[in-house]
Amino acid sequence: MGILDVFKKATSPLSRRLAPLSRRFAAPKAEEDLFDDEFQRKLEMLVVVAKRVFSGAMRAERRSKKIGSGVEFADHRDYAAGDDFRYLDWHAYQRFDRLLIRLYEEEEDLSIYFIVDTSSSMGFGDGEKLRQAKRLCAALAYVGLANLDRITIVTATDEVSGRMPTTRGKARIFRIFRFLKALRSDGQTDLGDAMKTFVAQHKRRGLAVVISDLYDPAGFENGINTLRYNRFEPFVLHIVDPSEARPDLKGDVRVYDCETGDEREVTVTAKVLERYGQAYQEYLDEVQRFCTSKQVAYFRADVSTPFDELILRVFRRGGFLR
Repeated sequence: MGILDVFKKATSPLSRRLAPLSRRFAAPKAEEDLFDDEFQRKLEMLVVVAKRVFSGAMRAERRSKKIGSGVEFADHRDYAAGDDFRYLDWHAYQRFDRLLIRLYEEEEDLSIYFIVDTSSSMGFGDGEKLRQAKRLCAALAYVGLANLDRITIVTATDEVSGRMPTTRGKARIFRIFRFLKALRSDGQTDLGDAMKTFVAQHKRRGLAVVISDLYDPAGFENGINTLRYNRFEPFVLHIVDPSEARPDLKGDVRVYDCETGDEREVTVTAKVLERYGQAYQEYLDEVQRFCTSKQVAYFRADVSTPFDELILRVFRRGGFLR
């Protein structure tokens, strides 16, 4: 649904998002200090916390279904001429009088894909939603790099509009900083179409972290379902700005959709703003209900909360690197 839909629900029967004309030309903040020394120090702290939280669990989370020479037992099969005697299960032979070979699950690197929404709604107002998305992406990517995971970043609007090729190793974080700093918000949202392109371009399955405000006229569900149906594991970081639930408007105003340009003239009263707030909350609840019903990891990321605090909450819930 479009950017006017929440306001329409407050003034007639519909649902989802608002962008007042008075804020149309708000200047975005500078990006120079986005990943400063203080930010980098916090990243190191987050890596230490992540290792403590995930120690002992990572091996189980990273096991593939391939059979190889790992350390986790998978199954037995009958011995065949030429098999390595070291994998014979002598306990099974004593019990069943059969020569059986022990098979093990092979461990493999985890592929983590960060899908950053760079549509116009992410830059709405002072651009803080996109800045928060960049900070969260950089922080989680650094944790993945520290664990030697394969990190890929793509940007999405109604298409896959940009891509940082797969990289590994902590030293690559500066490459990620440069890529994220250059991102600008523009275009319309259609996660369904964008994710169809994404799954066609990336054959190696893995964790797909969607970082978005989920303002999608065609329905945010389409993109998430596309990932699910193609055997990616979606993780939704829902970027929310509390000021969007409490617009500073009164009297006769003209509101517009910052992505499509559609406009609507309305008379804003206290009752309308109250109904708008209710419609906005219903939308947030709808997103969370959908993710819960589909067993998709979901986390609401408020732009007013420091990024490191948000990351720590994600770790405590155990919702990342599963």
